[in-house]
Amino acid sequence: MQADTLVEQEETVDAEAPAAPVQQEVAPVAQAEQPSKAEAKPTEPEAKPADVETRSADAEAKPAKRPKSTAKKTRTVELTLTVTGTADGEWQADLVHGTKRVVQGLPISAAAVSRAAKELHDDIAGGIDEVIEAARAQHRTRMEELEAELARVKAALAELSD
Repeated sequence: MQADTLVEQEETVDAEAPAAPVQQEVAPVAQAEQPSKAEAKPTEPEAKPADVETRSADAEAKPAKRPKSTAKKTRTVELTLTVTGTADGEWQADLVHGTKRVVQGLPISAAAVSRAAKELHDDIAGGIDEVIEAARAQHRTRMEELEAELARVKAALAELSD
């Protein structure tokens, strides 16, 4: 727009005076529009051409604001279920919601743990079934020992009864 103003001034001056004075008048007008370094405010840094290009590139790089979505935002819930088992085959569960403990030390049957593991994933079920099978073998061994001891006690009782 400044160029348009200068052009209009040149046309006006050309009609009134010869060409040489026009050039003299145009130069001071151009200088008057730009403040000197002494007149410039000390708090405002000079705009360099690279800064202007960077600012315009940043403005173009920012995408236009999207309208807000009307879709429901999904709320994530953090639940931590910890299932622990012993070699004896005793299982228990702990449930934590965020930082609040909801359930602690809830006894669970081995069959329920096995079913739940199968529902989750085959790899999980395989690992848990190994632990449950080891507990079964241990209980069978203990049962056989107890049955043998029971047979001895019955025999001793029968001797005393005669």
